[in-house]
Amino acid sequence: MKYESKLAAVVFDFDGVIVNTEPLHFVAFRQILEAKGLAFNWEEYVSDYLGFDDRDVFKKAFKRGGRTLRGADRAKLILAKARAFQRLAEEKDAQPFPGVVPLIKSLAKKIPLALCSGAVKSDIEPILRKLKFDLVFDVIVTAEDVSASKPDPASYVLALKRLAKAFPARKIAADGCVAIEDTPAGIEAASGAGLRVLALSNSYAPAKLGAAEKVVPSLKNITKNDLARLVVQGADDPG
Repeated sequence: MKYESKLAAVVFDFDGVIVNTEPLHFVAFRQILEAKGLAFNWEEYVSDYLGFDDRDVFKKAFKRGGRTLRGADRAKLILAKARAFQRLAEEKDAQPFPGVVPLIKSLAKKIPLALCSGAVKSDIEPILRKLKFDLVFDVIVTAEDVSASKPDPASYVLALKRLAKAFPARKIAADGCVAIEDTPAGIEAASGAGLRVLALSNSYAPAKLGAAEKVVPSLKNITKNDLARLVVQGADDPG
């Protein structure tokens, strides 16, 4: 059965969904925090920081170290980390995850698409250009656009508002949209804004992603109709 007409929009997370950049973010954070005596290891990053934006990563790292972080100093750290990440991204050439490029191409210009990320714009735009996706997303929400990072739903609420403004004739509502996420924080944010969620087990084991309507190992063979079924049937298997 075709469900495609029920799907109002699709909202993609960026890191961990479109490209495998989390290891690069981890290295960039370590480069900045090591000098402060506050570095964490990969296991700590995944369990305690993954899904946060740069502001909250630095805030939490300093708090754990018993240190005070003033706003002006945090802004300098965020800028230094962004520069470190950009260097790493150029050196390592971050690759898209399996299935994501064909899925985005199949949806582009046929249904409203948004990007909702906790990364800063300067981390995202160069990679989108490399993938030739810089003109694909109708709406892009980044860390600079909201004051609270995931799991707060603010970024998804803003993405929905911008989609509704860009496509007034479609009367876009949250319960007709699907978010594609890879972290518990991202799932909580999208669900909190009222979206259905398809989770990818790229960053966490499936058991950690159970709050999503559906968990899949990759976007290979996922279609627009599969996403629409999440809107119509909730937790039913889209595959």
